[in-house]
Amino acid sequence: MQVAVKTRDGFVSEILYLPPSVAPKPPQTLLGERAAQQLERYRADPDTRFDLPLLIEGTPFQRRLWDALCAIPRGRTLTYGELARRLGGEARAVGQACGDNRLPIVIPCHRVVAANGIGGFAHSTGGYLLEAKRWLLAHECGADSFELTP
Repeated sequence: MQVAVKTRDGFVSEILYLPPSVAPKPPQTLLGERAAQQLERYRADPDTRFDLPLLIEGTPFQRRLWDALCAIPRGRTLTYGELARRLGGEARAVGQACGDNRLPIVIPCHRVVAANGIGGFAHSTGGYLLEAKRWLLAHECGADSFELTP
């Protein structure tokens, strides 16, 4: 699982999952280097706490949802429907807001699953993005509520 980190005005503005075919590049800024180090620590230890200045841009509903995602403990999942009930929204809106999350891993949208399986990830229902979600959930030991076979 490869990611790229974008920064803007002294903030981490986006974390992107990269296709396996993309060659890694070294960070271009000190903040990018700091983010890369913390992401590598997370890869080694899922209990890693992130300490990064984040640029969080979104609607009031998205921001409430993203706050709720950060409250889901490592190793646990919630369904889109459960989050919708808690926030007073619709499951589809929760899925859209999860997909719009520009700071995955740090804001753990991978911890939200469908009632009958893994659900989607980053507006995708297959390919390397869904494999990234499977890896994240298995890494955090929260993968017992769905099948992990490719």
